[in-house]
Amino acid sequence: MGFFDKIKQGLTKTRDALSESWNDLFSEDTELDEDFYDELEESLILADMGVETAAKATEKLRKAVRDQNITRADQAKSALRVILTSMVSVGDPNLDLSTHPSVILVIGVNGVGKTTTIGKIAKQQVDGGKKVLLVAGDTFRAAAADQLEIWAQRSGADLVRQHEGADPAKTRDVDVIIIDTAGRLHNKQNLMNELGKISRIVERELPGAAREVLLVLDGTTGQNGLIQAKQFKEIAGVTALAVTKLDGTAKGGIVIAVADQLNLPVKFIGVGEQADDLMPFVAWDFVNALI
Repeated sequence: MGFFDKIKQGLTKTRDALSESWNDLFSEDTELDEDFYDELEESLILADMGVETAAKATEKLRKAVRDQNITRADQAKSALRVILTSMVSVGDPNLDLSTHPSVILVIGVNGVGKTTTIGKIAKQQVDGGKKVLLVAGDTFRAAAADQLEIWAQRSGADLVRQHEGADPAKTRDVDVIIIDTAGRLHNKQNLMNELGKISRIVERELPGAAREVLLVLDGTTGQNGLIQAKQFKEIAGVTALAVTKLDGTAKGGIVIAVADQLNLPVKFIGVGEQADDLMPFVAWDFVNALI
């Protein structure tokens, strides 16, 4: 199955939910009047783009219709694709792995698929010829280290647990260090303390290393995921997003909402359980699969 087909299959639930309203909305005899824009905005909200992003997309389409003298619904649909692609195209979609080694801190509340996402990224990097080290830094959840060990074995990455020492980088010649961090938001102080400690160690031992703070969000949580993302961005300096479980939700529009409202690049989307179902984010392919 090709790249686009896999995204398209993963977003089936969202697309089916949208198509129920959009088949009529973008039919040949549709007039681009106030009722059209009201229905469009409502359908975007139902797809979990949120009120703010849905209103912005609808207003951008109004302007495009005026500026481009669009008169047909199919033309409006094409214009909407371009608009949504632009709104979700924030920053560089590729991880910054420009130094040797580079560091990825991975954060997210428990249950979003954080450790699994780490394992899948590790496998992709190892398959690409990189030497990867996984660091089990989740001090609140002992099972996370065990799960990470399984992924290390599957992916061919090395693993260091916290009790083995906090400075694995000096003793191992690696390309990418991926650190699993604590995922509890209900105690922000503990989370901030842990992230601060890890950041200080990285800065001390690897000054100048490229560093990503990757937030993993569960796509099925919808607008709650957006609230989580806002909190994490505020306290943890998030640089990038990975949105998982998009195959299990009819509301994949959350991807557009978080990119647009938080001005953070989406770097991965998860559309299944297999290692290659965590896919590098391509905005145009995502929007085309959605619509």
